[in-house]
Amino acid sequence: MTTTTLAMNPVQAFIRTTAAGALLALYAGAHAAALPLKTADGAPTVLAEEQETVQVAADLLRRDLGAVVGAPARPVRRLEDCARVCFVLGRHDSVLMADVARRAGVDLSWLRGQWERYERAVLPLPGAPDKHMVLIAGADARGTAYGVIDVTRELGISAWEWWADVAPPARPDAALATERLRARAPSVRYRGIFLNDEDWGLQPWAARHDPSGDIGPATYARIFELMLRLKANLVWPAMHDSTTPFYQIDGNAEVAKKYGIVVGTSHAEPMMRNNVREWVRGQRGDFNFFTNRKALVDYWGERVAQVKGYENVYSVGIRGVHDSAMEGATSLRQARDAVGDAIGVQRQLLASAHGQDPAHVPQALTLYKEVLDIYRAGLQVPDDITLLWPDDNYGYLHQLSTPAEARRGGGTGLYYHLSYWGRPHDYLWLGTTNPELVRDQLQRAVATGARKMWVANVGDIKPLEYLTQYFLDCAFDADLLNAPAQDHLRRWVAQQFGAAAAGDIAAVLRDYYELAWERRPEFMGFSQVESITPVRQSDYLGSGGEEAERRLQRYQALAERARALGASLPASLREAYFQLVLYPVQSSAHLNLRILKLDLAAQYAREGRQAASLYARQAAAAQQAISRDTAEYNAMAQGKWAGMMDAAPRKLPVFEAPLFPAYGRSSRDDCTLAYPGALSSQGDSLNFTAGVAGLRTLTVVRRGASAQTWSVAAAPAGIGTEVSGGTLDAGNGFEQRVAVRYDGKGAVDGLVLRCGEAMLKAAITLAPAPVAGLPGEQERIVALPAATGAATKGWGAAPGLGSYGNSMRADLDLPSRPLAQASAAPVLSYAFSSTSSGEAQLVFVALPVHPLTSENQVRVAYRLDDGPMQLLDFATRGRSDEWKRNVLSNTAVRSVRLDELPPGAHRLQVFALDPGFVLDRIEVRFDGAPNYYGKPL
Repeated sequence: MTTTTLAMNPVQAFIRTTAAGALLALYAGAHAAALPLKTADGAPTVLAEEQETVQVAADLLRRDLGAVVGAPARPVRRLEDCARVCFVLGRHDSVLMADVARRAGVDLSWLRGQWERYERAVLPLPGAPDKHMVLIAGADARGTAYGVIDVTRELGISAWEWWADVAPPARPDAALATERLRARAPSVRYRGIFLNDEDWGLQPWAARHDPSGDIGPATYARIFELMLRLKANLVWPAMHDSTTPFYQIDGNAEVAKKYGIVVGTSHAEPMMRNNVREWVRGQRGDFNFFTNRKALVDYWGERVAQVKGYENVYSVGIRGVHDSAMEGATSLRQARDAVGDAIGVQRQLLASAHGQDPAHVPQALTLYKEVLDIYRAGLQVPDDITLLWPDDNYGYLHQLSTPAEARRGGGTGLYYHLSYWGRPHDYLWLGTTNPELVRDQLQRAVATGARKMWVANVGDIKPLEYLTQYFLDCAFDADLLNAPAQDHLRRWVAQQFGAAAAGDIAAVLRDYYELAWERRPEFMGFSQVESITPVRQSDYLGSGGEEAERRLQRYQALAERARALGASLPASLREAYFQLVLYPVQSSAHLNLRILKLDLAAQYAREGRQAASLYARQAAAAQQAISRDTAEYNAMAQGKWAGMMDAAPRKLPVFEAPLFPAYGRSSRDDCTLAYPGALSSQGDSLNFTAGVAGLRTLTVVRRGASAQTWSVAAAPAGIGTEVSGGTLDAGNGFEQRVAVRYDGKGAVDGLVLRCGEAMLKAAITLAPAPVAGLPGEQERIVALPAATGAATKGWGAAPGLGSYGNSMRADLDLPSRPLAQASAAPVLSYAFSSTSSGEAQLVFVALPVHPLTSENQVRVAYRLDDGPMQLLDFATRGRSDEWKRNVLSNTAVRSVRLDELPPGAHRLQVFALDPGFVLDRIEVRFDGAPNYYGKPL
């Protein structure tokens, strides 16, 4: 991409490297100038054609200009009324733009027939050479609007200026680059959001603030303005039973037309119908295409006739009334034939209403849940209908287009969840999907040609602000997917909060997504829904508590960093920061704290440790903090967000305040040491590996309830401690965690701690040294992060994914191979050494991705040392228990029992048999190793 050499502020640089900057610069000289926007005449004026979407864009531009330059930008109706700087907006073929282009000598003919593109040129005003006009000519109304959006972004206006209260920057000296720009076409034709599960945020909020008392025109106007700012053009309206249907509120359809938004409906709502509230069984009968066909056809026909004058994408097919399988079908074949029949009827309705071949009316079939099985069973879909591939509700696309499917006239696209209500567990509260997973999945869509329509389920919009923008930015400019998502995140943060703190804030958000990757906050109860199961003890305590303690430490440090960064921001940005960063970070930390502290309290009580009482109190305080932060959220901006945030969607067990027990005092009055791997075969010592530096945690425990001092009395040459002493009292639960570091070379015997008068000798065990230069055992585990392997062509890094933050992915253009041809497949090679003897588990941990297309699988082969080639198939079936475990943990695991692995050096090779497989890590686990939920400590 060619860009101007004009010195740019960070925001302008962001524009030219994100979806907002999908531009081609023309005639950019070596010394391109800048056009000051505020002159002696005041702010610029705006001349716009009388088309409603263009007028919306003009209003938005005037508002943003006024906020930035500090003076009102007024509308004008003629060029002669323009100020020294005048924005001229319109479709290239409008009367206004044709006249201006003729007088200015600009050829805009290249825009004819284009989709959502524009040209921007800074030119002398015809007849007034001392004045300048900023010409923004669109191929269509949305193209014109996107030209305006790029200007406002270049001036530093966030897409979230209203939806997250990101204050526009005051810049009286603001200037606009003067190079002539031609916008590229969007990468994806239809880019949209699905407003869903609105019961706990958007709908209660709208009921308080919208004059309609529901999600009505005032609310949709704000949503559609946000969509314009994000360059989205398609909405699937909110459709739960709590919400009045979109077309039953006067003005909703009109406001969509005004803002240039294409209206569709979700996978469960064929022919623009909201079945949940619009299909009344008492009046229309059963929603059964077999027994009540005429009522259904009439029902669809009524709506098609009502909306034919608007810009729509019609969902076709038939399911149940609300996200359920179609009624009446007794076999997959019968369902397949009925769906095909229903589509035929629906196309006849479209042809009749629109007076043209239905091939010219945009239609989409979302292959969601059972509809994908119906499609796989041989459903014949007319070529002009767009096929939308769904994810599995947890961010992993079920399958994508084969080459033949990609060549369809209607193309293919995707339906993707950033928020979800359903089995095995909801995640409706906080936006926690790792952006790097979004990137990986969207790369798959691009690689397989699924580029006609992308729709994201964004729940209530808040607090999914960043994820929504990342998804839509990539839809508009798929080139963003060539760089790690963290690059986009850092630039996005700079746009919201300025460049100075962007790196630190982005690092906080990266850690937030990384912690949620291992287990989303909503999943920390280790419970399920539909049917609802009670919460249980966390799997983070499977090794004895140290893994839980470390997770709590990470969350505590993260929340402290987030609070410190927020306090350093200007007051005008702190409410935006609370919404976009601090609330999700603190809430995640507090829910983890409440759950893990309570579980640890119970365990420590069984061990007779006084810390149990402290941990129970801290758990209760964490629950109160969630309530306090949520109340603060809903009170922000003088009550603007009242009703928007609910910290317990559906009141699921994970959110319920538990009983916080009070524990009695221990009957003992002594000091002892607690070791981290309490439930492993080496749980009575600190375990290091000879020659390998390491860090472990030892806890000094005072069992009595009176304060006592402690100190390091003696330490061998190879051992150091983070702290050398202190006091054990009620403030720390009468115990102190001490980080113990082994330098990898010195002696380890002789670490002694004094607790009062007692001398406590720490037990430290050294595993034998590994073969020089090779990874070895730690706590009877050999851990091999995927990215440490030697890779041949065909494997590539997947940054930001997996437990170590960098997985390995089989290239998306690889062919699928049978096991017999594995030796020709791309290979990852790992060398390691072991010192234990006996039985072991060889554990492969992958991401729970699905086959790339129907022509692929999810397989690798492996060879250990000189053994035979072995096949590993990671496919899951439907909503099996294995699949549920996979998506709740973001892992897919295959374990192989090794009858005996002799000590010494070993070689392990992993061969990619299918495209898109993602390897996280490999572990060699000997019997007696600690049982960690996540990666080895």
